[in-house]
Amino acid sequence: MDYFATDQIIEPERGDLLISEPYLPDPNFERTVILLCEHDENGSFGFVLNKRAQSRLDELIEEAEGFSTDVFVGGPVQQNTLHFLHKSPATLKGDKKVVDGVYWGIDFEGLLSSINTRQVAKEELKFFVGYSGWSPGQLMDELKSKSWIVYKKASPEVVFEMNPDDLWREALKTMGGKFRVISNYPTDPRLN
Repeated sequence: MDYFATDQIIEPERGDLLISEPYLPDPNFERTVILLCEHDENGSFGFVLNKRAQSRLDELIEEAEGFSTDVFVGGPVQQNTLHFLHKSPATLKGDKKVVDGVYWGIDFEGLLSSINTRQVAKEELKFFVGYSGWSPGQLMDELKSKSWIVYKKASPEVVFEMNPDDLWREALKTMGGKFRVISNYPTDPRLN
């Protein structure tokens, strides 16, 4: 079934979501939603928003003791690194704006200080081990092969508030039309 009836490729931008097609064969990206933090001539970079890691933040970082919050698998690249998104530009300075209300955290020491002095709440943060990355041109090749659906401009609500277990389905439903139909595809097409 060709649910991508058009050959038009939507060029993604920083702040867009990449939604994996329903039967993407790569287990790293099965039914994932990625927030694209960078996309330019140097390549692309983002975080999977809906794949929980097995550890919580205070289990990974001693300095975050008592700050027990979910950590997500941001992608298959450098899974020995920890990253974060936040929505507190007044508290956490010098970070990079991804889209209005969503910032890619750079100052991890400042974050830990803000956590320990209770200047930032769990609801304002999202943590990731590893990230998703593409070399120059690689993401566009994947878009041409219909591996991803581009959802234009994420909102802070999608990034921080939507239930990660429902994110893939709900993002597609929000897009409407044929994407609403895709959101109901079974995980295993043989079960249809």
